Amino acid sequence: MTDLVKHMQSDFLSQRSKIAAPGAWMPNDIGQAMVELALVFPIFILLLIGAAEFGRLAYAAIEISNAARAGASYGSLSLNNASDFPNIRLAATTDAANVAGVTATATISCACSTGAALTCSTAASNCPSPARIIHYVTVTTSGTVDPLFHYPALPRTFTLTGRAIMRVEE
Repeated sequence: MTDLVKHMQSDFLSQRSKIAAPGAWMPNDIGQAMVELALVFPIFILLLIGAAEFGRLAYAAIEISNAARAGASYGSLSLNNASDFPNIRLAATTDAANVAGVTATATISCACSTGAALTCSTAASNCPSPARIIHYVTVTTSGTVDPLFHYPALPRTFTLTGRAIMRVEE
């Protein structure tokens, strides 16, 4: 049996010498892995920062859109609230407190229940008696977002807008 073991050892050693040079029994890939990491790491960090910036922009866009909805919601409570533009703007701007420089504008529009579009000043004379005048409040918000990092191909600030239209309760 010892002859068999010696034969296997010599066969193993001869196969090893064919595969790799002496001293290279276990290859050292640590240096190659460090070079690969050094090449890929900046790209990974750039993707990570880009995802964070995209998340910030998405959050700000949601805030701006919700601010328009909050202003329209306040204005739609009654006809008195619909014409209270300062408080509509206040409701919209306080809802988007996390976004700097939010502005809001509000308008009232009217329509006849028959489907005819008309101005609010002539609604009483242009909407016949069985039909009703329907009032709508429209709030448009906008805000600017300054990204944390400035990239060469992208603008330095992003302007986001939101718009909400709600029917006024009468």
